[in-house]
Amino acid sequence: MRKTIVSLLAVAVLALPAAGKTPKKVKANENGNPFLTEYTTKYKIPPFEKIKYEHYLPALEEGIKQHNQEIVRISAVKMAPTFENTVLALDNSGEVYNRVCAVFVALNESDATPEMQEIAEKFIPLMTAHGDEIYMNDALFSRIKTVHDNADKMGLDPVQKRLVEKYYKKFVRKGALLNAEQKEELMEINKRESELMLAFGKNIMHDMSECIIYVTDKSQLAGLSQEVIDGAAELAKSRGHQGWAFTATSSTRLAVLNDADNRDLRERMYKLYTTTASHGDEWDNSENINKILKLRQRKARLLGFETYADYACDPVMAKTVENAEDLLMQIWRPAIKKVDQEVADMQKYADAHGANFKLEPWDYYYYAGKVKAERYSFSEDEVRPYFELNSVVKNGIFYVANKLYGITFTEMKDAPKYNPEVTVYDVKDANGKHLAVFMTDYFPRATKAQGAWMNEMQSAYNYNGVVERPIVYNVGSFNPPTKDTPSLLSIDQVETVFHEFGHALHGMMTQVAYRGLAGTNVDRDLVEMPSQINEHWMLVPEVLKNYAKHYKTGEVLPQRYVDKLIESSKFNQGFMTTELVGAALLDIEWHKINWCDDIDVKAFERSVAKRLHMPKIIEYRYRSPYFKHIFNDEQYACGYYTYLWSQVLEADGWERFQQEGPMNVNVANDYRRYILEAGDTDDAMTLYKKFRGKAPDAKALLRLRGLE
Repeated sequence: MRKTIVSLLAVAVLALPAAGKTPKKVKANENGNPFLTEYTTKYKIPPFEKIKYEHYLPALEEGIKQHNQEIVRISAVKMAPTFENTVLALDNSGEVYNRVCAVFVALNESDATPEMQEIAEKFIPLMTAHGDEIYMNDALFSRIKTVHDNADKMGLDPVQKRLVEKYYKKFVRKGALLNAEQKEELMEINKRESELMLAFGKNIMHDMSECIIYVTDKSQLAGLSQEVIDGAAELAKSRGHQGWAFTATSSTRLAVLNDADNRDLRERMYKLYTTTASHGDEWDNSENINKILKLRQRKARLLGFETYADYACDPVMAKTVENAEDLLMQIWRPAIKKVDQEVADMQKYADAHGANFKLEPWDYYYYAGKVKAERYSFSEDEVRPYFELNSVVKNGIFYVANKLYGITFTEMKDAPKYNPEVTVYDVKDANGKHLAVFMTDYFPRATKAQGAWMNEMQSAYNYNGVVERPIVYNVGSFNPPTKDTPSLLSIDQVETVFHEFGHALHGMMTQVAYRGLAGTNVDRDLVEMPSQINEHWMLVPEVLKNYAKHYKTGEVLPQRYVDKLIESSKFNQGFMTTELVGAALLDIEWHKINWCDDIDVKAFERSVAKRLHMPKIIEYRYRSPYFKHIFNDEQYACGYYTYLWSQVLEADGWERFQQEGPMNVNVANDYRRYILEAGDTDDAMTLYKKFRGKAPDAKALLRLRGLE
């Protein structure tokens, strides 16, 4: 997942756990606040060892003050508006503001200590209000509009026009054309929405941390790996309990659902997860959902749209809600048909092995694994020792990047880090020139949000001889090493490493002059394509043989396993596709409503599932109370479908690599030029066609997933 980058063109609101100790407040100029001056570290990596909790809010306040002064100067220039004195000046403004926000966003998700949580309670509303003030500045918008309306007369080149158009549309969508009274209303809506999204994320993190399954009978742990059992014992001990303890965090949850022989334990885990933030207590998100959606509907109406769904789809490749739904239904129908076949195969297996019951949702992962093992004569446990995290990174994702694009990665052992578990790399291009800084943060912490993502701490810039290269990071929560074994990944986790690195490549390899168009600042429909297409290299035989080596013996993954991995890559795609498309359709349905009274969240979810004829054995990938993509942030609100839209581009684009060779440097050069390096310098579909030579074929996704 690509996280929203904090800048003028995007302000992120992120998930937070429960609040804690209030940090000491100091004036901006006290204690040598490192945010207030340009970093002197190599490549301008934030000097994390100097950053203290008390620096954030004063730096933000000073950053907002300085940024406002810059906006006043830009708006008051006596010369006629030009690209340079208005749009480019705006694109380059807010140095201190962006500096502190970038670090705050990073740590607020990856190391959200109680002190950071308390800071966020004030930090995020200030960010939201500041963005509103800029986008609703009449004098500034008037100058942008003048440049926009006279771009041809000014002789702007296509990329400059693109940046002008992007800012103009963003201002309009943020309320620049509203009257004063309407602007006040919109600002209040945005403020309240940011508070509710903050609360939504806090409730999820609370339940993920505090809702726990305790086990005292060791026999119930049958089937689980020793690594998982040891982790559960450590958690129980830390909570003052005997035996073993499990939370619903992804690595633990999937281990139990996939491997636990005890059906009762699987059911308990499934229900623990699917009731996250929906227990009817103070941490229940149902009220937050209703309030957020009502605010979004008011916002859409203010901005001239019938529903929030119309508002959300308007600026991206889909253009309309109907187009988004049409794509989803083309995939949904064959997917649920495939699920029926998959469930029948699992029920047959269960019956043959003495299971005297009809399969339920908590049985799906377990029996899918059994059928897969029987059908392909191998299990994930057999291949996991070959997927050691360090090798997946250095001999997998780095190997592909070097072979295709010539880039290299050198660890910067002495570089500043926000956590000791972070690894920092100096990334250089084929000519040995610095390209980017890349950070990895791969292990779970109590202070880290769930999931995996990419973001930036510094954006790329290259104008008039001034060059800045990006600082990009990947975050995940993979199995940590134990005293006896290194971090060993599941196949899904290997895929996640490749996925997030695809986002990282998109950020690191950008060759765009302007920050607002650089890297991953592209249409939401396109942003997931580089991450998803990058997943395919994990199963390319040449790549597999380079990184998939037994952590004890160094033995290369035997060919029989390579064949089985490739052969089984389309296994269970009915389930995988259905839970994803189901969540995307649920997201759209929520945002199509013209709101009046509160809606029962569980009842609404059931009604959507019934209309879609959703198989009862499958739950939405994310139930609404923990659907962070759409309720903890506006980035994917009525936009979760874009994962599928991007997957069409991914599937169709990968077919070119398949036809000409997955390690074909000529194809990689086209992909680099038109996708990875181009940022948002042209229309997303235009760039895709330049790479592919044709429009994407939606059926490519069905072919890729074996759903034809």
